[in-house]
Amino acid sequence: MAASQMKLGTTCWTMPACSLEECAGIAKALGIPALDIGYFYASALDKQALLADPLVVADKVKQLGIATPNLYHLFGDTLDGRNLALPGTLGDNLKDLKQALTFADAADVGSVFVLPGVVNPGQSRMDALKVSAESLKEMKALADDHAANLCFEPHVHSFAESPDLALRLVEASGVGVCLDYAHFTCLGFTQDQVDPLAAHAVHVHLRQAAPGKLQEKFGYGTLNFPAMFATLKEAGYTGQIAIEPVHQEYMNTWFDDN
Repeated sequence: MAASQMKLGTTCWTMPACSLEECAGIAKALGIPALDIGYFYASALDKQALLADPLVVADKVKQLGIATPNLYHLFGDTLDGRNLALPGTLGDNLKDLKQALTFADAADVGSVFVLPGVVNPGQSRMDALKVSAESLKEMKALADDHAANLCFEPHVHSFAESPDLALRLVEASGVGVCLDYAHFTCLGFTQDQVDPLAAHAVHVHLRQAAPGKLQEKFGYGTLNFPAMFATLKEAGYTGQIAIEPVHQEYMNTWFDDN
């Protein structure tokens, strides 16, 4: 890899039919030394068990024998459930985040990423940004007492669908990003418009994309990976880069047999 200081990984949701143990085994067999974890598909951590007793679940994860640099924590059951931009959710979300961070520290998970929230009924994008920033500031104060770093992922269907809005949320909250260029490329933004977010990257997802397509075959996409790696290197990024092709209904990404 051009940026040798960065560390290669993949995600358990890249292999949706495999158990967590199988995902770890496949990653190791491919020479990939790290695996991001979450609450989805056959590899799902038991979210309710994690919230009830994070240390027990952490012990099971450590037995996988592979580094687990990132946890994808979803507060509700869907992208809009108990989302960060929804007023009245902060108290419950902070309780859950405390347990997720406790788990992350015990399992040596370096970062936890959450979603920024959506435009809820009656809101504008700016309304959603304000509520989300207030939530993230409180969450950052909580995370500052833990080893794991907190970040958010700007994504298609969130209120932060543009690089500018994502950067505004970083500046308003002090929380960095889980950076996936594909979400912006899908919506028609050019790579150089996304590049300023590299300075705020806590974790990075990697897959090919094109305008209108969140995921594309490697040779057909528009993302320039050498330029991306160079931008991250210039920004001083030395963290994880997780290969993240998916096979799921979201954004019609069914066409790669992971």
